[in-house]
Amino acid sequence: MSFENIILEVEGHIATIFFNRPKALNALNNALFDELDIALDQVQDNTDVKVLILTGSGDKAFVAGADIAELVKMNPLQGKYFSRKGQKVFSKIESLPIPAIAAVNGFALGGGSEAALACDFIYASEKAIFGLPEINLGLIPGFGGTQRLARLVGPNRAKEMVFTGKNINAKQALEYGIVNKVCEHEKLMEDVLKTANLIASKGKVALRSGKEVIQNGLAADLETGCRIENDVFGLTMSSDDAKEGTGAFLEKRKPLFKGELF
Repeated sequence: MSFENIILEVEGHIATIFFNRPKALNALNNALFDELDIALDQVQDNTDVKVLILTGSGDKAFVAGADIAELVKMNPLQGKYFSRKGQKVFSKIESLPIPAIAAVNGFALGGGSEAALACDFIYASEKAIFGLPEINLGLIPGFGGTQRLARLVGPNRAKEMVFTGKNINAKQALEYGIVNKVCEHEKLMEDVLKTANLIASKGKVALRSGKEVIQNGLAADLETGCRIENDVFGLTMSSDDAKEGTGAFLEKRKPLFKGELF
């Protein structure tokens, strides 16, 4: 399927989705969400893909927020459906069985921050700007931002960002724990791909299991989380990749993971 609002590229074990509405600073609308939903299914169905990268087309924006020109025409019920659509698509990113990395190359405002927060971690250009400015429109974040941000940085900082609508730069986002690394603007994708390739060199079962355990454990108390880890650890022991990894260690060679999920 050809897309008009995003670009999907797959090279080796790495898939990259570009938000591709550069004239609108990659703003999110219904059509983009529909295409992103389909693209995420394609990525998940491609058993060769081990890592997903999300980034923005152009040099100015990752995603500059929701498309206000479309939003302003919505009645309350349409607005609720639009919010729910965004939540579902971003939850699909979060629940992918493979790691998802946000490469934030510019403005990540409103829905842009929310899209990045749905990824497993974020690398940001030194030019990146984050924020949840919906309060300035008389609104609140509607694509999961109030929930993911509070869980990531704590309720106090999340409330300050939501209540004031102030933006923060990449350095502040690093201090807050929103981003893992701030990169030179021209080297952002180089740095992201370096990490993505390192992740893609690992075994499928362990990658999927590690993400599953962290995600599910965060929704539980520590004792329950450790039980989840215990069960999944036992299951990974039966995988071909586990046999290869432990065997390679004892033989003092680099492991070559080729194991399949099923």
